[in-house]
Amino acid sequence: MDNSFEPLRSASDDGDEAQLMVLVVDDDEPQRLLLHHLLTRKGYSVATVGDGTSALEYTAAIVPDVILLDVVLPDMDGFEVCRRIRATESLREVYILMLTGLSDRDARLQGFDAGADDFVSKPFDSLELTTRMRAVAKINRFRRLIEVRDRNAVLAEELQRAYDATLEGWSAALELRDHDTQGHTRRVANLTIALADHVDVPEEDRVHIYRGALLHDIGKIGIPDSILHKAGALTDEERALMRQHPIFAYDMLKHISYLRKALEIPYCHHEWWNGGGYPRGIAGEDIPLSARIFAVVDVWDALSFNRPYRNALPPEEAVADIETRAGIQFDPEIVTAFKVLMRDFDLSTLD
Repeated sequence: MDNSFEPLRSASDDGDEAQLMVLVVDDDEPQRLLLHHLLTRKGYSVATVGDGTSALEYTAAIVPDVILLDVVLPDMDGFEVCRRIRATESLREVYILMLTGLSDRDARLQGFDAGADDFVSKPFDSLELTTRMRAVAKINRFRRLIEVRDRNAVLAEELQRAYDATLEGWSAALELRDHDTQGHTRRVANLTIALADHVDVPEEDRVHIYRGALLHDIGKIGIPDSILHKAGALTDEERALMRQHPIFAYDMLKHISYLRKALEIPYCHHEWWNGGGYPRGIAGEDIPLSARIFAVVDVWDALSFNRPYRNALPPEEAVADIETRAGIQFDPEIVTAFKVLMRDFDLSTLD
C-alpha cells in the first residue's frame, strides 16, 4: 500500500491556507491521489497514508494542522485512530475532519465522542471540502496568534522577574556599603506595597512603586564614604552634597524606560507636604502619590530600627511621631491611612 509524504507549498500563496499542514488518511489510493491533487493546488502541504498505524506514526512525527481521516481503514477504524490521537497531550489541538460514507446519526455521534471536530460525507464535494479547509485555516491562524500572545506573556513575565532580580541586586549592593541600614530596603519595599494596597493604588501601578522603593537610595552611590559613614554631624557642605542623592538617582535612571515611573520615589521621597523638602521644594499633590506613600514608610522604618545616632522607638511611638508630622512633612490622608494599617499589621511579614 502506497504511503507517500510529499510536502508541497504554493510559492504564490502567502495566505493562511499555505500555512496548513494536512495529513490525508484513506485506504483508497485513488481517493488519496485525488485529495492530494486538490489540496496541493490550494497551496497546502500534504502527506498521505493508507492505514491507521501509519497515521499515528506520521501524526506524532509531523503534528499536522489538519487530519482528513477516513472512518474505514484496514487495521483499525478511524474512530480508534481519533481516540488515540486525542489521548496524546501534544496532539489534542489537531483539527480532525472525518471522511465517511456513513450517514447515520449514531456513526457521527460516535465520531464526535472519539474527538472528531467535523465530518465530510463521501463522495465529497470539492467546493464543500475546500470551504471547510479555509475555515480551518482561519481557526489555525487564530490559534497561532493566541500561542504567540501566550508565549509573549510568559517571556514578558520572565523579563519582569529578571528586572526585579536586578533591582534587588542593586539595592543589596547598596546596603552592603551601609551596614547600619541592612534590611531597610526590603522592609520598606514590602510595607510600601501594603500601604499602597490599603489606599487603593491600582494594581498596575504597584510594580512601579515596588521598584521605586527598592531603588529609593540608589543615588547614594554618588555620595563619598567619608560622608555616608560619618559618625558625627555633617558640615553644611556635606549636608548639601548628601541632599544631591535624589538628583544623582534621577540622572542615573532617567534614560531607563521601564524605570521611568518608578523614578518618582528615588527622586521625590524627600519632598515635604508643606514644600520644605528637597531637591526641588515641591509641595502637596505636586509630589507624586507613590513618593508621598513611601516617605511615610521610610521615616517610620528609620524610627523603628536602631541607628548609630539613636535607639529605635517602639512601633506605636514611631506611628505617633509620624502623626505629629502630618500636614508638614507628610500628606495627612496618607498618615491617617498608615495609622489604620499599622493597628493590626504583622511586622514579621516585612522580613
